[in-house]
This record gives sequence, C-alpha cells and structure tokens, in this order.
Amino acid sequence: MLTIPERYRDCPSFAFGDGPELATELAALVVSGRKTATVNTPDAPDCPKVGELWIVLDGEKRPVCVIETLELTPRRFDEVDEEFAFEEGEGDRSLAFWREAHEGYFRRLGVFSPDMTLLCERFRLVEVLAPMDTRA
Repeated sequence: MLTIPERYRDCPSFAFGDGPELATELAALVVSGRKTATVNTPDAPDCPKVGELWIVLDGEKRPVCVIETLELTPRRFDEVDEEFAFEEGEGDRSLAFWREAHEGYFRRLGVFSPDMTLLCERFRLVEVLAPMDTRA
C-alpha cells in the first residue's frame, strides 16, 4: 500500500472521468506528461482553486501523482479551442476528438449543452507517487 508523503496528506484527491477505466487511462496521461489540462463544470464538487495541490487517483482509487492548478478559465463548451484540446492530451489530441469525447462524457452526466460553461484548467505535474503504464 502506497503511503502518501506527509507534505500531501492534507491535499484533496480526485479521479478523472466517470469510471475506473477512464480514471486510470487519464491518470497515466498525466504521469506521462501528455495531459496538462482538463475541464470541469463550475458546480462540480472537486473544482480546484489556482495554486491548489490535488492528488490524482487511478481507477482503483490509488494515489498516483500530485498536480498543481495553474490556471482556471471559464469558457463555453463550444469555445474550447484546438490548443486547449491538445493540452488535454486525449485521443489524437484534436479538437474534433475532444468535442466528441467530452460531449459524450457530459451527456452521461446529464448536463451537456453546446453553450454550457466549463472551467478550463491548466495544471502541472508536481510529483509521481506510483509508477504507471504510460504507453497511452
């Protein structure tokens, strides 16, 4: 069992996505350095603040890394641009892939609208806590 370093024990934790497989896949992208951005709805319970450290969990709720929120920018879903989609690091990193994947995700949550407000977060990887298969 992984012991979280003392300096991170008071940090909140979360898993990306809406299921174990997606959580592990996205955590691996963060650990690999490919994923440096994400989106959330402004009312989500795990909404970060700039400068805040978060522990990222995999699909089995194991801590895998620590990230720091660098920037939060409100944007409508239909205003997310190619640069941000690329920084999210998912799929082929295109805006088309981003829109399809995120529309599906927000539809599963029952909140999708093309003009919905998102918090576009940029973050940095602070520390890897557990090795992962990063061949994603």
